Amino acid sequence: MEEQETKLPSISDILAIAKRRFWWIAVPVVLGPMISVGVTFLLKQVYTSDAFVLIEQPKVPDKYVTSVLDDQTNARLSTMRDQILSRSRLEPVIHKYGLDQGKHAASTEVLVENLRKLIKVTPLRTEGTGPLSGFYISVNANRPDVARGICSDVLSMFIVESSHIRQQQAEDTTDFLSGQLAESKKKLDQDDAALAAFKQQYMGQLPSDETRNLQMLTSIGTQLDVVSQALAQAEQQKIFQESLIAQQLTAHSSNGVPASTRDEIQIELEKLQAQERDLQARYTADHPDVMKLRSQIADLQAKLREAKKPIAGGGTETGAASSPELERMRLTLHMTEATIREKRQEQARLQQQMQNFQGKIQLSPSVEEKYKILTRDYESSLQFYKELLGKKTQSEMSTSLERQQEGERFKVMDQPSLPAAPSWPKRSQFALAGLGGGFVLGLLLVLWQERRQHFIRSEEDVEQFLALPILAGIPDFSHK
Repeated sequence: MEEQETKLPSISDILAIAKRRFWWIAVPVVLGPMISVGVTFLLKQVYTSDAFVLIEQPKVPDKYVTSVLDDQTNARLSTMRDQILSRSRLEPVIHKYGLDQGKHAASTEVLVENLRKLIKVTPLRTEGTGPLSGFYISVNANRPDVARGICSDVLSMFIVESSHIRQQQAEDTTDFLSGQLAESKKKLDQDDAALAAFKQQYMGQLPSDETRNLQMLTSIGTQLDVVSQALAQAEQQKIFQESLIAQQLTAHSSNGVPASTRDEIQIELEKLQAQERDLQARYTADHPDVMKLRSQIADLQAKLREAKKPIAGGGTETGAASSPELERMRLTLHMTEATIREKRQEQARLQQQMQNFQGKIQLSPSVEEKYKILTRDYESSLQFYKELLGKKTQSEMSTSLERQQEGERFKVMDQPSLPAAPSWPKRSQFALAGLGGGFVLGLLLVLWQERRQHFIRSEEDVEQFLALPILAGIPDFSHK
């Protein structure tokens, strides 16, 4: 015969089971909370002291004093927590409150680790990802006064450490910027000295002098034209004066070589000598023009010596050519020759100046390139120095702000509390847990009893347990 499938109990069956097994459920439900509450009296009680600290923003706005400290308050809080919960900080607390006393006192490492687990720091944010607005400190201990004392000590450590860290960070930043500023000042002085030496070396050839050089070149060119014109006029005057003297000598000529002829030779000789001086200023002594001119001068000098021999009859030209008019003409000619020499010297000087300025203008591109490199380095050093100087000033103001406790501060809003009741174990929670545990235990006992005892109470039980078909049934007349 095939085995019949197990039928799930209906609600009426469940109610019937609950009615039959009421005490199997009621007794665990009643005893569970009582036992749980009783257990709480055997457990070690823990008291929790809480404190709340508000992080105040600097009193001076950032637009007046920019803080050099970072805004990672959460990171600083984590760093301070690690420092405060270090062994060197917690050992004095353990000795202060006698946590190392007792028969079963553990080693210092274990006590520090246990105390570290009892101290909890919880950051508080006003927004999900915004800056920290504060944090909570909670400390667990076996006595209320010990919990509040440790919480007070930890709170004081946080306040002192925060002020010390911010002040130290600001001072370190100022010292670092001071060192960088000194290095930048040294570099700036070196660039300034190199730029000054370059200006001294290439004075008059700098890019700023190019316009002035062009103006000076134009001015010298104009002066040279004026001097050249004056020189041409003086040479024309000299020719004219020489012709007048020649005419005067012709008028006073005597026997032998005419005075006019000797004077013309003298004039021609002086003219060639002047041309020789001009050519020597421009060419060397081996130049063909110079050598040719010297040959002509030598011929004229020979003719002049021949002409100055005594004239027949024992007379000379001196007496005939020493009239006041002729002397005045010769004086004027001498002054004209002096003017010509002066103009030629001035012409040579102006030409030399023009060549100097032309050389400066030709060198301007290469000098300008070097000057730009030096100027760029100097400007970069100067800009970097100014930026560092501004940052150092801001850092000094920020450091002064931290020293005067005007920066970010930890303000205690809730002082460490003195717990009136233990935070653990909570008897209400244990009672609820015992109630739930008793109810579950009762259900398990009922289920175990129902599974262990097989009673036939209905047609379904007959078919399930005996595996026989029902031929006839007797109605239940107990309720009629």
